Amino acid sequence: MFHKVIILSLGIFALTGCDAQKKSKMNTKATEMPASTKTTSTSNQQDGILYLSEGENKFLREYQMNVTFKGVSEDSRCPEGANCIWAGVALAQVEVMGTSTRPMILNLASADYPGRNYHQSAEFNGYILTLQDVTPTPKSQDGAKALSGKYKIGITIKKVNPSTDSTKK
Repeated sequence: MFHKVIILSLGIFALTGCDAQKKSKMNTKATEMPASTKTTSTSNQQDGILYLSEGENKFLREYQMNVTFKGVSEDSRCPEGANCIWAGVALAQVEVMGTSTRPMILNLASADYPGRNYHQSAEFNGYILTLQDVTPTPKSQDGAKALSGKYKIGITIKKVNPSTDSTKK
């Protein structure tokens, strides 16, 4: 009988410990919400270009879309003060999520090179997102690795034009 009481009490302590862990996880998740989340309308854009810093997240109410600049995965652009054969590209990773869609990472390049699978624009949820600007440019003495975490991009978002099919009226 004594063993049953000990086993039962250990079971109760284990279950209350699990509940306490769940509550502490919920509290840390609430405090870890990104402080850089902003709600933006097109009035915050300059010349129709939306600027994002690396790691920045914005909810665009007009497009019902959340946009996060994850970072630059590749930067082969020609450094300032260097003579290059190829201009190179910067490949920005932009995570987009509509209000009723799953998140999707778009790889947007600073220039179109279809042969190398670099595309400046990508379609998501009825909109075309286009990478317009990537700053800063690499310096010849530091290279692109020194710029990690310091990138800023400019993107434009336009509604996809409906198909002009002659069979529809």
